[in-house]
This record gives sequence, C-alpha cells and structure tokens, in this order.
Amino acid sequence: MSTVSAHVAHTLAHFVDHVFGVMGNGNAYFLDALERETPVRYTAVRHEAGAVVAADAYYRAGGGLAAATATYGAGFTNTLTALAEAVQAQVPLVLVVGDEPTSGPRSWDVDQIALAAAVGARTYTVGRADAAATTAIAVEHALAYRVPTVLALPYDVAVLEAGPVAEAPSPRLPAPLAPAGAFAEGTVRELAHVLAHAERPLLVGGRGAWVAGAGPALGALADATGALTASTALGRGLFPRAEYDLGVVGGFGAEAAMELIRSADVAVVFGASLNAFTMRFGNLFAPGTRVFQVDVAPTATHAHVGGYLRGDARLVAEALLAELDAPRATGAAHGWRGSAELEGIQARHPGEALAPDGRLDPRSSARRIGELLPDDRVVVSDGGHFIGWANMYWPVAAPDRMIMVGTAYQSIGLGFASVPGAALAKPGSTVVLTTGDGGGLMALADLETAVRVAGGRGLAVVWNDAAYGAEVNLYGLKGLADAPMRIPEVDFAALGTAVGAQGVVVRTLDDLDALAAWTARPAGSRPFLLLDLRISPDVLSPHQEEIIRGG
Repeated sequence: MSTVSAHVAHTLAHFVDHVFGVMGNGNAYFLDALERETPVRYTAVRHEAGAVVAADAYYRAGGGLAAATATYGAGFTNTLTALAEAVQAQVPLVLVVGDEPTSGPRSWDVDQIALAAAVGARTYTVGRADAAATTAIAVEHALAYRVPTVLALPYDVAVLEAGPVAEAPSPRLPAPLAPAGAFAEGTVRELAHVLAHAERPLLVGGRGAWVAGAGPALGALADATGALTASTALGRGLFPRAEYDLGVVGGFGAEAAMELIRSADVAVVFGASLNAFTMRFGNLFAPGTRVFQVDVAPTATHAHVGGYLRGDARLVAEALLAELDAPRATGAAHGWRGSAELEGIQARHPGEALAPDGRLDPRSSARRIGELLPDDRVVVSDGGHFIGWANMYWPVAAPDRMIMVGTAYQSIGLGFASVPGAALAKPGSTVVLTTGDGGGLMALADLETAVRVAGGRGLAVVWNDAAYGAEVNLYGLKGLADAPMRIPEVDFAALGTAVGAQGVVVRTLDDLDALAAWTARPAGSRPFLLLDLRISPDVLSPHQEEIIRGG
C-alpha cells in the first residue's frame, strides 16, 4: 500500500538527503515510510526546535537542502523560535509536521497555519490526491524564495491509500538577477568609472555574495581596482587574497582595521544587508565615503548608501570587470594597497591570564583555544555576549565554516542542536560549538544529540560566567536589579560527562592542555570534548561595548 505519508517521503527524497526530527503521533507514518522506503538519512534529536536548527545548520554548512519533522500541536509550537530564525536568515528548508484532521480541530489542536504565517513561513497542506505534487511545490517555494516552508499532514489523511507515486518534477528556480536594462547598465558604467578613479577603494562582501558564488569575481575586481577588502560576519573568507583583507567589519572587527576603513573614499558592498551591527550603528564609514550597495533586495537597506544597483553579486562583479577600461596593476603593492599599513592590522587584545576577579579572562582563553583548535574546523555559535570571542579569535576558512544560528532573530539556546547539522554536512571537519551558560541550559535537550552525532569530531566551549552576560553588561551597567541576570554556577563538565562527553572544567590557561591533548589524538579515538570555561563576567567584548554606545 502506498499511503499519503509514503508519497510525501518518496517525493521529498528526490530533493533532500537528510531529515532531522522528533517522532510523534502526527509524523509517525511519514517517518516509517522515510526509514523503510527511501535512502534519506534520519537523525533523531531530542527537542523539536533542535530539529529545525539542525536542518538549518546543515544547509548553512553546505550540506544542501535539509528537512525537519515534528508532530502536531506542542511538537509544532516547539519549533517556532527556530523557524523564525530560519525565516529571518533566509534559509530554505522544509518542515514536515502533523496537523489537525480534516474533520476539524480537536481540543488540543491550534491554528498551525496562522502560527507559521506569524513568523513568516508559508504552509502547504497535503491531500490524498495531491500529496506528491504539494510536496514538490513546497520544496520549490523554499528554494526559489530562500525561506522555510511548512508541509502539513492532516492526521486522518496520513495513512490513506494514494496510489502509485508520480515522478517528482525538478523545481523551477529563478535565474540569478542580472543587471539588465538601460538604467542598470548605466549604473554599472558609472560604478566602474568611480572605482577606476578612486584613490582608496574598498570592497565589502556579505553572505549574499558567498551564496552567489561571487568570491573569485570579487577577488579579480579588487585586484583590477587596487581595492582593499573586508567582509561581514557571515561572509568571512570570501575574498581570495588575505594579504589585502581587513577582516570582518562591524563590532567583531579589529579596531585598527575599522579605522582604516573610515579612510576609504569609495566603498562598494556586495550581498550584505548592512544591519546596525555591521554598520557599527552608523559609524563604519566616514561621512565623506561614497557608499554603493549591490544586492537583490528591492531597494538599498541603509540610509548611508548613496548608490544602489540591484543584481546578483557575481553577475554585477563580472559586469564591472568587463566595463573597466584600464585595470590597475595586479601586482603586490599598488597605491592604497601599497601605502596602507596592513601588517598586524587584525591584531586583537591578548588579554590577561586571569581577570581581576580571579576568573579566566575570556580574551586570553579565546586566543589560546584558537591556537589549539584543528585547522579544518567549522564553528557553530549560539547567541549571547560571548559571541564576540569566537568571532574575533578563531579564524575560519570560508563563510560556510562560521555558522551563527540565532543571530538573525536575536535568540539564544539554539547552540547544541547546530552541532549535528554541521557535523553531517562537513563529515571530515571538527565542529566547534561556542555557547554561553544561559543558552547552553536552554539547549540542554540536544547536548546528547551533539555528543552522539559528532562524537570525536565535536567540541563545545561553554563560556560560563554564571550570568546572562549580555544583560549584565547592558542593563546591569544602567543600574537595573541584576538578580534576574544571574545564574547559579552550573557544572557543564559534569553534564557533558553524563551523556558520554569528556567534560573538563577550565579555571586557568594551563587547564587548556586537555584541548591540546584532545586535538593531538585521531578523531576516531577520542570522545566529544566539552570545555567548561569559568570566565569573568567583567570583561566586555568590544562588540558589546559598541552596542552599549549605540543603543
């Protein structure tokens, strides 16, 4: 018998190779068909939010379109924060959920379509006659609009006989947006002229440029114009020539690099939304800098943008290259590149061995951990005050190796579930989680999932300051009562040990020798490592200081 659930599973298997989820009444038959009848790999997580997070991280780490699944009611509502994050981060995925029967809601049912719409996700509900087609449409919508879609299985429809499964059509996806038409072509000519005559040109790339595959073209454009380069936090590693790169812009950037950026006379930003954090709350560029933006959004996304060109980052970069009449010398030192003091410009404060309160200085801890981590690594980050330490002290090779699930929606508690998604997308790499004690406690259900799936390729660093650090360093400094901001110190090392990890409490830099020993061992012979860093809550990340000044 080929049921509606089987139609959904077989059709989805044409587009995804992995599903993350929690089994319940509403998705039991779908999971049975997925396991028995398709080659799709299923990974069980322990909380429904973790299912969406893992699928999200899988996609961001380069694993391709992934899917998540949950039951109806409480299972679905548990996914909403993670679903909102994926919507705001423009991550395509498909969430297969049970739903109320077609006869009407039961006493425990809620309006799931309305709830999904409230966070920006569209719902497609399958029927007996159209289950396969509806599944294909949901996949196409997710990929075409870069947004999660919800695929609902009504409880009384899931086991109905639906006949043979039809062949799934290939999704119809929009072509990359080319700078076509007289106005766009004129803007390309103008921008090429501006870049060719700039004295201190700067190119900035974001995640949109990475998604467009614009790195090589932007590197060639930087060489042709003598530009220095920089990237957003989600675009790091985009540009091929590190010797002319100023690193990440915004609050995670090195102060000397940010000062040099302010001396640029022309800045062209490719595939970045220019949010408040990237723009340093309006202080990234000097008032005299001519700022141009290239993006697929309908209009410019920041008031400081003086010229906007709508188009795919790669296609626009290639058009600019073609338009340049006399590219500058592509040799080592030229103009802005030759005169700029680039040596050591991304240097960070080394920190002290211990902070004045006797706890670890997070800066020296981050620097030492960065020295000890395997080179082939993927960093996944939860949200919180600690987010600056990994971003500033742990370089990564490419944008798909620094994954921050939660930052788009300003959430915490999504960290541990990011690990299995990244680990399965990058099976040869070490996955390093950076999380706080507050977010770590929220995400505790999927600590076991992280340990089970990543095994010896997994490492978690818990920045344990016995507080919600961002709140202490924002509202506590304003004089608000800080008791609600404090957390009794939790032994995360013991929690990790309880689910099969090697838990290590780190109170001094010497305690990080455990990380050195772990890194030296082959991945197949070591356990998941959890470092419980007892850090001082009194050392502020520079990005937090910037938030305080800006907010």
